[in-house]
Amino acid sequence: MKRFYKTVTIAPAATGSEEGWCVQLDARPIKTAGGRPQVVPTRALAEALAAEWEAQGEEIDPRDFVTRDLVDFALDAVAPDTAGAIAEILPYADTDTLCYRADPEEAIYKRQLAIWEPLLSETEARLGVRFARVSGILHRAHPDETLARIKAELDGLDPVTLAALRMLASLAASLVIALAALREDADAQGLWRAANLEEDWQVELWGEDAEAAQNRQARFEAFQLAMRVARLARA
Repeated sequence: MKRFYKTVTIAPAATGSEEGWCVQLDARPIKTAGGRPQVVPTRALAEALAAEWEAQGEEIDPRDFVTRDLVDFALDAVAPDTAGAIAEILPYADTDTLCYRADPEEAIYKRQLAIWEPLLSETEARLGVRFARVSGILHRAHPDETLARIKAELDGLDPVTLAALRMLASLAASLVIALAALREDADAQGLWRAANLEEDWQVELWGEDAEAAQNRQARFEAFQLAMRVARLARA
């Protein structure tokens, strides 16, 4: 598609009772893929969206709009049904990868304990909850109070942050890691290593497949994108 606009600006906007910011192309506000007003909660996020439009040359490449795609999903799918979105996210806590470990006599167990336990313990302390730990793959439910407290935490998030959290949890197979990724001091590399601990262990034992490495890099870029969008939505 040919570039059809000359100027890219941002401006204050409102939709219903919600105030925010929008991107304008030649002074016309953008809509989402679903036809809703693309109004985001912070100027910083609007600036990131505008930068994607500004960076286009004579031909528009849809692959360059990764921030827009996640924001549009948040506004089109999450905002109209935040309860449904939270219901999709909560199971990542119920089956959180960090809670399922090898038997203590296995070598990988020590690494899981060293890397995963601090993340779990920090989340427990911050939220006042307790996660069940399991050696093996048989499911063990967390206390009802734990899931209720986590739900209350999610209830306080805006739709853009919820969309980013859903993406983070899916990529990490862990809601604990996803919640840690929302913190201002979050270490993307460290959290990604925690999410891929077992995969890294297998690579050390058997070597790395080139295609798998490329896929992992693509997933890490998506993880970083979700972290960035969540941070901008709360800036």
